[in-house]
Amino acid sequence: MRVETYGQSRPQEGRQQTQNQDAFAIGQVPVPYVALCDGAGNAQGVAKRALSLLQTFLKEATLGEVLREETWMRWTKSLDSALLGGAETTLVAAAVLGNQVAGVVVGDSRSYVVRLDGPTEFVTSKASKVRLGSGEAEAVSLRALLRPRDVLVLLSDGAWGPLGTHGVEKAVRSAVLKHFSEVPQAILDSAAKHGRADDMTAVALRLMTSSSGGLGSA
Repeated sequence: MRVETYGQSRPQEGRQQTQNQDAFAIGQVPVPYVALCDGAGNAQGVAKRALSLLQTFLKEATLGEVLREETWMRWTKSLDSALLGGAETTLVAAAVLGNQVAGVVVGDSRSYVVRLDGPTEFVTSKASKVRLGSGEAEAVSLRALLRPRDVLVLLSDGAWGPLGTHGVEKAVRSAVLKHFSEVPQAILDSAAKHGRADDMTAVALRLMTSSSGGLGSA
């Protein structure tokens, strides 16, 4: 199966877009993947650097390596060392092979699987608040199985904080039957209405059936 992915990021109210400390990445090599970083300071610099390094790791990996938990743990240690001594960042990242999702979470960014015919699954509940660049980053494996119509969402704390699990689920379900690009926007619109005091980013991914539209990204 192919996947459909979209993301959207907004700076904190009153802050210029160029000062947004969140960043996200969407890619297709060696498999479809999504990643999100919430940096601390340096106007997106640390978030973008972490994502750039992760994308390099992914492009050099085999399909088998992408699905292994130890691969993601090794990448996390490398990122933590590479960023040591500077600004710190969270990371939540996931790659999809078939219906399997493999990835990692570091810090307080989150991932959910919103199932339209079942309960929403909070798949990053055990994550530590320690960030990459601290030298003490604690990675937690991200694993999930997706079915068509399930939506995997990655969120920075500015997006999930005002909503919680129920709010995220409600926002996704309100938009998922429209064009899929509206899902991240619906989450951020809902978070903004509930009040926020941080940059916010949402990335959404779903498996496409043969009757679905083409691949998207933003």
